[in-house]
Amino acid sequence: MKRTKEVYVAKRIFRKDLHPSDAIALQDEIEALQQVTNCENIVTLFDVFDEPDSTFLVLESMKGGDLIDRIVKKQHYTEYDAKEVSRKLLMGVAYCHKKKIANRDLKPESVLLKAHSDTDVKISDFGYAKRVTFPNSLRTQCGTEGYVAPEILEHRPAYDVSCDMWSLGVIIYIVLGGYRPFRGEGEDIQRQTRYGEYKFHKRYWGHVSDDAKNLITSMLTVDPEKRITAEDALQDRWIQADEMSLGGVELSDNMKDLMNLRNAKRKIKAATKAIIATNKLQIIGGFHAYQDS
Repeated sequence: MKRTKEVYVAKRIFRKDLHPSDAIALQDEIEALQQVTNCENIVTLFDVFDEPDSTFLVLESMKGGDLIDRIVKKQHYTEYDAKEVSRKLLMGVAYCHKKKIANRDLKPESVLLKAHSDTDVKISDFGYAKRVTFPNSLRTQCGTEGYVAPEILEHRPAYDVSCDMWSLGVIIYIVLGGYRPFRGEGEDIQRQTRYGEYKFHKRYWGHVSDDAKNLITSMLTVDPEKRITAEDALQDRWIQADEMSLGGVELSDNMKDLMNLRNAKRKIKAATKAIIATNKLQIIGGFHAYQDS
């Protein structure tokens, strides 16, 4: 055996008493990761192996923590930094969509950084990922409240990979503004999501470029047929902007509100003691998941 200094992360899933639908979902997660693991903006899956009662996923180690924690710790954060994070996340999502894979649960906690980088981000969680076998073939109501796309809440009953663009739009809004576009609890936040009720409050957005706000608007479009695709978003004027035009715009004052978001995240995490199987049936913010038919 050759010894190396490489460090990996092992995700262990206990298969004992695993519900059949969760066993299928676990296989979906593995297959999705295997399809997209060559993308530089997605955490690498190195190996999968089974023991009598468990399945292990050997993953790339991301020592930089999640996106929100890094931004909070950073004293100076510019619009160009935010744009670079957004561009790399769009590259990851575009790669998934090219492979016809929907992540379905994009959120800041799923965005991890390499140890010494402020913008080298990767998508890490594919627990709800599903291959889209034909247009609008997805039916599971799943995701995280505040990030989930309106078509999933409406249970239309079918949707497609465009749901990820909505969730990514929420993330980019947070990265630039320092707070979530859809806030509140229960039915209130779901109503805001269904009707796309959000604002660019002047106090936080007055110094952010119109190009950035225009891209977010094209992502947070309620009608998934009119929502911008990942490929088109990569060609967007803001995503293509250089450091000279964006680098001087400081977002540090906006980031103060991220402290509240980070603290809320930790409270939710501490309160969530029972996680069923691979998170497929976890209740997050009062939102349930139902299996694809």
